Amino acid sequence: MKMKRKTLVLSMIFLLCAQLNAQKKKKMDREAIKEMCGCFEIEFKYSEIFSPGEDYVKSKDYKTTALEWATLILDEKNELSIQHLLVINDTMVIKHWRQDWEYESEKTLDFVTNNTWNIKNTSKKEVKGQWAQKVYQVDDSPRYSGSASWVHVDGNRYWKNTTDAPLPRREYSKRSDYNVTVRGNNIQITENGWLHEQDNLKVIRTDGLEDIVLAQEKGFNTYKKTSNTKCAAAVKWWEENQKKWSKVRKEWTSIYSTHEQLNFKQKVDGKRLYQYLFSLDVSSTNKEIRDVINKFLN
Repeated sequence: MKMKRKTLVLSMIFLLCAQLNAQKKKKMDREAIKEMCGCFEIEFKYSEIFSPGEDYVKSKDYKTTALEWATLILDEKNELSIQHLLVINDTMVIKHWRQDWEYESEKTLDFVTNNTWNIKNTSKKEVKGQWAQKVYQVDDSPRYSGSASWVHVDGNRYWKNTTDAPLPRREYSKRSDYNVTVRGNNIQITENGWLHEQDNLKVIRTDGLEDIVLAQEKGFNTYKKTSNTKCAAAVKWWEENQKKWSKVRKEWTSIYSTHEQLNFKQKVDGKRLYQYLFSLDVSSTNKEIRDVINKFLN
């Protein structure tokens, strides 16, 4: 009897320690994610480094810079959301991408090809302790998502995941020789900001056939923190426009909860979805927004 009590007490102590460690780890994860908020000077660099095809001609290296404001728009126990805004010439503001982080998320948006995403269900066991990063395009339509654990070791804080995605914006209107990007995402929190390192495969995907790798690409997106005053225009813009985009997100959430697969038209009457949504007035109703999005859903 004494042995059983001792075993029970030890089990309870072990369980309590595990719960405390998980809570501490989760707090560290949340702090790392929040480090991606603020005003950043960004440098984007991409270079194709290898191709299996002997006749393949390597594309030109890509390099550009930008100023970006990343603001936390949702801060809940199991979910964080960061909206990115580009600042052009100190005064012009363009709504950019959004990243949601969900703890132990059992749903991901898996890109297939041809503007199609499957909404995938995963077991709680498979995502235990993990954070899913869900990335959305400028119009809050899906881009890619993936789940992995944040790692905190030897002073390093990083998150790594590989997932399928559409072509990057720098290429989707210029290239048609591949149709899927297999993104190797490595997000690292640094002393003065964060780094998004990428190991990408440019893939040709055809139904029923094995993927063909066209080229491998290395990418470095470096986010260096700078004074928040440089992003003052973005702060003001978001204050004036956030209500409209809150309605847009609400409509997308409803769509994600009622579909198992999403397929979109690239254009309607010669215009893309973001062009319609960007032109809507701040006072637009949820119905007006929903009607616009529905035009693009197949």
